[in-house]
Amino acid sequence: MPIATVNPVTGETVKTFEPLGPDGIEERVARAERTFRSYRGTDFASRAALLAAAADLLDKEREDIARIMTLEMGKTLAAARAEAAKCAKAMRWYAANGERLLADEHPADADVQDSGAHRALVRYRPLGVVLAVMPWNFPLWQVVRFAAPALMAGNTGLLKHASNVPQTALYLGDLFHRAGFPEGCFQTLLIASGAVESVLRDPRVAAATLTGSEGAGRSVAAVAGDEIKPTVLELGGSDPFVVMPSAAGELDHAVATAVTARVQNNGQSCIAAKRFIVHEDVYDAFAQRFTRAMGDLVVGDPMEESTDIGPLSTEQGRADLEELVDEALSRGAQALCGARRPESRPAGWFYEPTVLAGVTPQMRIHREEAFGPVATLYRVRDLDAAVDLANDTSFGLSSNVWTRDEDEQRRFADDLQAGGVYFNGMTASHPAFPFGGVKRSGYGRELSGQGIRAFCNVTTLWYGR
Repeated sequence: MPIATVNPVTGETVKTFEPLGPDGIEERVARAERTFRSYRGTDFASRAALLAAAADLLDKEREDIARIMTLEMGKTLAAARAEAAKCAKAMRWYAANGERLLADEHPADADVQDSGAHRALVRYRPLGVVLAVMPWNFPLWQVVRFAAPALMAGNTGLLKHASNVPQTALYLGDLFHRAGFPEGCFQTLLIASGAVESVLRDPRVAAATLTGSEGAGRSVAAVAGDEIKPTVLELGGSDPFVVMPSAAGELDHAVATAVTARVQNNGQSCIAAKRFIVHEDVYDAFAQRFTRAMGDLVVGDPMEESTDIGPLSTEQGRADLEELVDEALSRGAQALCGARRPESRPAGWFYEPTVLAGVTPQMRIHREEAFGPVATLYRVRDLDAAVDLANDTSFGLSSNVWTRDEDEQRRFADDLQAGGVYFNGMTASHPAFPFGGVKRSGYGRELSGQGIRAFCNVTTLWYGR
């Protein structure tokens, strides 16, 4: 795939970029490692001030970077503005909390004495140069949620961004530089996917983090494993959205949340709800309202404020989504709405919001992640069936459950195989809470204290008597 900005509204190639050659890569890796040696010794107050400065710049430039994101990958302008604001919030959160999260830990006196020491403690020290391989769907946020904690911990970063968001990638490198971070703290590598392995194998690169597909995760994990380097992987998701009868009194709220949870970011989100599992007592009412609301969404130019859903980011992405839907329909699924390209949008990579019922385990869409505005709707008879169906996936990123029954909440909290369970609301990442999944959704955690410690050397310091 060429490194280029291609407008998904029109399919027009707006701007192309030459990938870095071996000399350019070497220069940036060497600079990152050289900068780490000095940057690791800066104090938390200095790093916090730099992060706050980056947040201030991002706030001032929110409209400009929002338009770049919308141009490159098609998210609505409103969503792009919100993404930029969220990034500034995360930077400020780590600036305010980083020192506390990485404070020395002191074991119990009895344990210290039992070990034969007169003093012992645990210290978090930065690892070094961290390579980040990032996707296009949240081109600012998914980078910042790595970069803010990594930089606050004293690491330096190299960004290999998706090839279809090069302008966003270059903006990020420039943002941290203009905020005052030392040259080499955070650099963008405009390289093809095939060049990632050599960078990851470089002995000056200490660790890697990746958000992306299962295939990309396997590739990076295999190389990192061979080199014995730590990684954090956030991969795909096919999150359940369960609705139980005790939520019948707030069904309109559940439906409105379900629509947002499915079509956020034009439906291209790993943590978007994708499988809607509804108890038979409320299924008909939910299905009717949900289908009507999905069908009423406005598909159009994402730069226009009236648009609810823009195009998919790439032509191949739409083709993959169509293939899943068409295969399900050929095997007996029913399209309650959508399941086609909008006639009003002959150009670009648009797809109508779609609700499929009658999906069975034999259909690919039951097993594979649908990356676009397509929802699958299931009817279940009881709590056990809801839990079983929710877990009947190779993914385990997050989950959404609508119930006011405390016993049911305890059951879902205990038994759902996911990195998060959100009750009576929608999954959303927040800097204070760990983010990540289980099974084929990856391993490790971003955000919170867990995220900032992910790329630290957890060091035991023991002082004998």
